[in-house]
Amino acid sequence: MRKRYANLAHIRTLDPERDWLEIYQTTLRLEFPWDMKLGLNLAFNRSFSIPAIAAVHVGTGELTERTQKRIDDTGLLMYEMVLNGFDQPRGRDALRRVNQIHRPYDIPNEDYLYVLGCLVVIPTRWLKQYGWRRPCCHERRATFLFYRELGRRMGITDIPDSYEELEVWFDAYDAAHLTPNDEAAAIERATRSLLLGRIPRPLAPLGDGLVSAMYDDRLRRATRVDAPARPIRAGLHVALKLRARLQRSFGIPPNTPLFSEGIKTRTYPDGYEITKLGPPTLNSSDA
Repeated sequence: MRKRYANLAHIRTLDPERDWLEIYQTTLRLEFPWDMKLGLNLAFNRSFSIPAIAAVHVGTGELTERTQKRIDDTGLLMYEMVLNGFDQPRGRDALRRVNQIHRPYDIPNEDYLYVLGCLVVIPTRWLKQYGWRRPCCHERRATFLFYRELGRRMGITDIPDSYEELEVWFDAYDAAHLTPNDEAAAIERATRSLLLGRIPRPLAPLGDGLVSAMYDDRLRRATRVDAPARPIRAGLHVALKLRARLQRSFGIPPNTPLFSEGIKTRTYPDGYEITKLGPPTLNSSDA
């Protein structure tokens, strides 16, 4: 049992104001690798569903016509920044590429801030509900500081000063702007297969209902997804709670961190160049 909490003990020796990258890396790569990957998938799904953001994505066709590549590119750029930080060459290259991809679009600051809020709040709430333990205050602070730094380097302004303040802002913006729209529904249909791929094979016949059960009512309304049957929702909740209890009682931290052998994706089985990720028509040399 002591080994189960070894990473948490180490995290508590660190200062989140200074060591936020190491803490966030440990949280994602060692403590909750499956949960954090799923939480980030759910975060991006939600961020794509705000009407104004959904309209941009449908307009480019990247999410609806080149779904796997778009999701792989997004994941690679994000994880390169997590693995390397913002000051190492690969992290800098990934951040530069993110800024190049977004530069052609006139996206309001509040929409950028909402996406940032999704990446902070949604995975944290998933861990609070279904992680084998609740994230500690160091982990919440480090998560916030990682994405605050990302936001600053993307030119996002008016970022709140703490996780708690960002969560309050996020909930208010989400309630006001996450409304039903056809573009979000189209994106959800295109990206659903990626979440279905995370369903264990024996449960594949229930896959659509289980994916829908991962959404809350507001997201289902925005994406025009029917609520799953009550037994599916209850069954998923019980199964995830049981998984957390078993992990807490019998699990041990992984011996190697997530992505220790590199980030593997379907789109790039033989590797990738950071400067070429994203829309193929975008000139990666643009400053």
